[in-house]
Amino acid sequence: QMQLVESGGGLAQAGGSLRLSCAASGRTFSNYAMGWFRQALGKEREFVAAISWSGGSSYYAASVKGRFTISRDNVKKMVYLQMNSLKYEDTAVYFCAGKRTIATIAAAIPSYEFNYWGQGTQVTVSS
Repeated sequence: QMQLVESGGGLAQAGGSLRLSCAASGRTFSNYAMGWFRQALGKEREFVAAISWSGGSSYYAASVKGRFTISRDNVKKMVYLQMNSLKYEDTAVYFCAGKRTIATIAAAIPSYEFNYWGQGTQVTVSS
């Protein structure tokens, strides 16, 4: 089992920044690609970003590319999502997820391919 716990959500103004963190425990963290998803009220969960086991490759949804940065620290077993230039439409519950793979990340990964999920953290952006 892998346990994932997100933190860092909250309220931000449009144009501002937030940094989400995801702490992992349990399974060998470095065997897992990690991803961030989000789900706005009344909408389906959508892919935000993913990073490979080594951190050597990553992929972003078009809606966040250039504004968000995903990173990881395999020693600390942490994944981060730096969110800059926030927009009202970034308001959602953000989820951290883990997928057992050592493949390069070159495209969005469907949510059903992830094995483990955190409980989510709310991000609210005021316009």
